[in-house]
Amino acid sequence: MLDVKILRQNTEEIKKAMESRNEDPRQIDKIIALDEKRREFIQKADELKAKRNQLSKAVAKLKSAGKKEEAAKNIEESKDIGNKIKEFDDRLRETEEKQEALISQLPNIPLENVPVGKDEKSNKEIMKWGEPGTFQYEPKPHWEIGPELGMMDFERASKMSGARFVVLSDRIARLERALINFMLDYQTEKNGYSEINIPYLVKRDTMFATGQLPKFEEEAYKTTPDDMFLIPTAEVFLAGMHKDEILEESELPKKYCAYSACFRREAGSYGKDVRGMIRVHQFDKVELVKYTKPEDSFNELEKLTNDAESILRELDLPYRKILLCTGDMGFGAAKTYDLEVWLPSYKSYKEISSCSNDTDFQARRANIRYRNKENKLEYLHTLNGSGLAVGRTLVAILENYQNKDGTVTVPEVLRGYMGGAERIFG
Repeated sequence: MLDVKILRQNTEEIKKAMESRNEDPRQIDKIIALDEKRREFIQKADELKAKRNQLSKAVAKLKSAGKKEEAAKNIEESKDIGNKIKEFDDRLRETEEKQEALISQLPNIPLENVPVGKDEKSNKEIMKWGEPGTFQYEPKPHWEIGPELGMMDFERASKMSGARFVVLSDRIARLERALINFMLDYQTEKNGYSEINIPYLVKRDTMFATGQLPKFEEEAYKTTPDDMFLIPTAEVFLAGMHKDEILEESELPKKYCAYSACFRREAGSYGKDVRGMIRVHQFDKVELVKYTKPEDSFNELEKLTNDAESILRELDLPYRKILLCTGDMGFGAAKTYDLEVWLPSYKSYKEISSCSNDTDFQARRANIRYRNKENKLEYLHTLNGSGLAVGRTLVAILENYQNKDGTVTVPEVLRGYMGGAERIFG
């Protein structure tokens, strides 16, 4: 949530920022107009309250002087003023609700070093790690490798749950579990994150706090009649976990990681990545979230991104790091790096992690503050990143580690999680 004071004081700059994010800058004018009305109603209500206070004091003096008739007139006038105050308070509340609804639809303001652009064409490649492998034969896509091994079933998943679901079995199912355990162990033991086991259902205000609502409600799976939501990412719980709390500066940074299943409708994405496991309605992910002081969040984003990258390096999977432009970032992000892994089936890189600094955007929505050394309360900054998307990591292993005979070599760092197995075979 953006601070209305910043919108008021930097109107033209914010309008340009919104335009760079493919948003209509005229929304800012509407918010400012509502804010002027809001302040006018507050001023008029305050003036009336001051006048009513004066009348109350006058009534007390008149009564003590025995002037009951004059006191009665002042009491009547005070009642009329009270009705007018209620009128202004009602109009104020209505105006604030309209203003808040408009502000809640605005994305975060990009940081200055984020490239300006409308879509992914303006993203900037920062670096590449590793070289894509070469095959002496035509490599197969994972949607052929898995079914041929008899361990990946799209047909039964579709029969039971519909399109864009998958059933994994036997050694591929164990490989996915191995990835989850490896990622959690690595982030907790090597990178110092605290593991959290989270619920998959959250309340509406939790979804709002992390920027999922109201804009992306159609993307979410909602339960009725209790108005709860299946999480689209563990970030929703982790970044909202300290909602309405005040943390101490000495506690920061807080570093959390969690494994969860994630649920997304992927509305409007049909025809895009429809084959295989790249874009499904339910997938697994290990999420990283940080709470930091504002002045530390920029360096902490670099560290968090490196923590996600370390998994790819340990698995020896070629990847590249991309700095997203203003028009391609997520709703709450002020700066985002995407990590993209090499997939032979696409002959290109595919996103496997998105690491973002949300500055104080989520903290304002969730009312999460910290007490600084001067004993003042400030909104902290939240950061998040996939460490990694488990299904896409599984896909990357199946495709990059495939062998001509149809088997798949198990990455060395995962063999201890696979009972020592070096290969997956049918």
